[in-house]
This record gives sequence, structure tokens and C-alpha cells, in this order.
Amino acid sequence: MFDRDALIAACRAEGRVVRVVVASVQGSAPREVGAAMLVWGTGQSGTIGGGALEYEVARASRRLAQDALSRHALGPAFGQCCGGAVEILSEVYDLSRAEAVPLDVIARGPGTMPLSVKRALKTGQVNSARMLEGWMIEPVKPQDRDIWIWGAGHVGRALVDLMQHLPGHAVTWVDTASNRFPEKIPTGVTDIASADPTRLMPHAPREADHLILTYAHDLDLALCHAALTHGFGTCGLIGSATKWARFRKRLAALGHSEADIARITCPIGNPSLGKHPHLIALGVTHELAHTRFGSAERSEIRA
Repeated sequence: MFDRDALIAACRAEGRVVRVVVASVQGSAPREVGAAMLVWGTGQSGTIGGGALEYEVARASRRLAQDALSRHALGPAFGQCCGGAVEILSEVYDLSRAEAVPLDVIARGPGTMPLSVKRALKTGQVNSARMLEGWMIEPVKPQDRDIWIWGAGHVGRALVDLMQHLPGHAVTWVDTASNRFPEKIPTGVTDIASADPTRLMPHAPREADHLILTYAHDLDLALCHAALTHGFGTCGLIGSATKWARFRKRLAALGHSEADIARITCPIGNPSLGKHPHLIALGVTHELAHTRFGSAERSEIRA
């Protein structure tokens, strides 16, 4: 997929960035159509398969003044044993061009857009990168799904430990003091210490997923109240059936409808796995991954 967010971030950091993507493959090749890397003056990220092809294409891309489509016979040109041939599309981006990339599908090529490309865009059936009549068409990677984890206790740490490896998610981790977090925070996780975490709820996107598992029932309740007031994609609360029965009554007394309260799931995880923090985290992470990658529809975090 076309990683729009990564391209924008690279352009912000480096200015001029060349996106190199495998546009077509004939025979055996190191990577598939759609494999891409970003190249700038002093570095690169991603890979189109390594070896001589990647080295030469990266070197050439640093000299590009405009987009280019090139063909490479891997055996004769680079002595690579796979022996096939690839077409490589190299596109020069700055920040304004990167930010102009559509959020769903990107299609580009010479001249007037062919009917086959128009048809693919209209039907919405663009699930993989491919060349159509000289035009490159790619689905754009969805923006990262925001997950807010409230609490840095045993279960919170187990969740972050697993979710740092889950692609397509941006984790924000909140607790009441900085010393409640581990010394090392995983890359890509934003940790925030606040004496009153409820004041942070308005800063969460309204479609974010929330997992509430602090050390205090009163704080858990306040966060549930704040989430219901602010809005959310999904919300899970750690606890027992007894805790949830009490919370439902107190949330109703705070003015929330039964239908809204029912959108919060308690307990979280898969009870059949047990109550060990990492087993709770495993159940929750599995459900989040399933709703992200296993289904086109978002669902509530199930117990």
C-alpha cells in the first residue's frame, strides 16, 4: 500500500524525497509489485529487495529532477540470480505534493486517464498495486488507528508490550505520574503524565479506541464518564461483572443513556485465556487486530 503518512513525515524531515515503487514484474524478482522505499539525500527507508538493483536505483533517484519509469533486467544488468525483469517508478515529492496524495487510492500516469483506470476507481476495487495501460494505481494505507491506554499498571504495560508490534496503530499511554511508566517507552508510543487524566480526554480523536485500566475505581469511572461525554470509536474497561454493574448505575445517574453505556465493554479480553496481564492483553490485542485487518467494519471490543 502507498504509505501516505510515512511519505509526509519523510518530506517534513528531509524536504525532497523520492518514492521508489516496483511497478511491474516479469519472471522472478526480489520483491512484488507495490514494494516501495523512500530515498533522500543522506538516507532511505523501506526496501525493494536489496542487492544491486536497490543500490543502483537509490543512487539514481538522488539525481532525479522529475518522475521516471525505468525497466531493469536483473540478470544482465545487475548479475542477480533471480533473472527476471522489473519496472521501477520513481517519483519526486516535496511536502506539498505528499500532502496532496488522496486518502484512499492514488492513480497517475501519462496523458488522459484510461477507461480501465477510471473503471477501477469508480468500482472501488483497488486492493493491490498494479499497472493499467501505463498508469500506476495503488491503494493508500489507512491512517493509523488511535488507541488510548489509560493506566500504566501490569495490564497497561502488557498491552503496550504487545501493541508496539501491531501495525497500523498509534498508541497514546496516560497515567497520573511519570514514575508510573517504565524507564523505556517503546518507539511509536506517546506517554503522557497528568495528575487529572480526564482533562486529556477532549484531546483524543472522537473515533479513537480507549482501554481504561487505572489503579483506582473512581478514576476508571471518571474516565468512562469523560469518554461517554466526548465520544469514542470503542471503549473497554477492565473489571468484573460486579464492578460493571455498579458503574452502569453510576453512569446512568450522571445522565448517560443505557444505549450509550452499553457501548463500553467490561470486562475486556478473552476470559477463557485467564487473568494474567499478558493473557488479558493478548485477548484485547487479538480483537483489535481482527477489527482492523479481519473485517472492513469496526466493532466493539468484545469481552
